[in-house]
Amino acid sequence: MEDDTEPERFKPANDNIGPHGERDAEKPSAETWRKIDRVALTLARIIGRRMAREDYAALTAANDNRPVASEGSEGEADKE
Repeated sequence: MEDDTEPERFKPANDNIGPHGERDAEKPSAETWRKIDRVALTLARIIGRRMAREDYAALTAANDNRPVASEGSEGEADKE
């Protein structure tokens, strides 16, 4: 039986061959890294704002002990 564990039968998932077949493809430029950083920071801001909104909504929903402003005005509407 043939052994399937021969090294030449398997290729690594990331063999770092560029689109033109050269080994160790060109590394990203500084501009590419700046764009990635900008996108990552924007995404972090969006996630942070969403988390802050959820926390604020949870705090206001949990505080149901204060009187509602409309409770006092219902009875007074019939007295006119």
